[in-house]
Amino acid sequence: MNQNQAPLQEIPPSPVISGGQPVKRPVFRPYVTYVLIGICVVVYLFQLGTMSLSGTDIPAAWGVKNNQLIMQGQLWRLITPIFLHSDQTILHIAFNMYALFFIGTDVELFFGRRRYLGLFILSGFAGNVISFMFSQYPSLGSSTSIFGLLGAEGVLLYQNREILGSIARRRLSQVIIVAAANLIIGLSPGIGIDNWGHIGGLMGGTLFAWFGGPLLKRDGLTNPPVIRNVRGSREAVLAGTGVAALFFFLTIAAILMRRG
Repeated sequence: MNQNQAPLQEIPPSPVISGGQPVKRPVFRPYVTYVLIGICVVVYLFQLGTMSLSGTDIPAAWGVKNNQLIMQGQLWRLITPIFLHSDQTILHIAFNMYALFFIGTDVELFFGRRRYLGLFILSGFAGNVISFMFSQYPSLGSSTSIFGLLGAEGVLLYQNREILGSIARRRLSQVIIVAAANLIIGLSPGIGIDNWGHIGGLMGGTLFAWFGGPLLKRDGLTNPPVIRNVRGSREAVLAGTGVAALFFFLTIAAILMRRG
């Protein structure tokens, strides 16, 4: 093995056919996705509780993306919206948790827990930064992160198309259609969707996955063969640091331009 190559790491199971042979991989459960859903649901219940008791959605008041408050230095508002949802209708959180479950569980299986958690948070941060730059309206919701997961899944399928074969082509087409359809829906007037946040999340997730996502290789030395991720944690950390630095720089630049 080349000394500069990341050590081979096993990745979780999924029914994959490579070279006409079924590929066996170890058992793995997407606990991070379940925990993220649990956090969002608990926070949402807390939102409803504070709204019922005091007439004010306290978590949203402290965490929603609000441009004026971000300009005053409340930069945590570029991350906290990913755990908040509208208290006006249950459909907002229901749709987002549905999407997080069906997209997130699959992405986490390939990315692994720590890399997946970084992807989720970075995508949400990137989405809220772009929303801060181009949208004057307050916003909240996990959809910025979910669009990042969509972008990461697209990159995963494209970069590993030789291993995944026809599965990659079918799934990649689906990812593109889903992302495009939702962005088009977001352009409809009167819906109140933060399309800039979706675009930013897509950008952040795609960038992180392109440079730090799993790169799969078939290990033919084992019987049955095993697919392994040859892109180690070092590449993931560097990619995450780079993406975070890029969007933090954009935040500071936007603040300085508005103050100037």
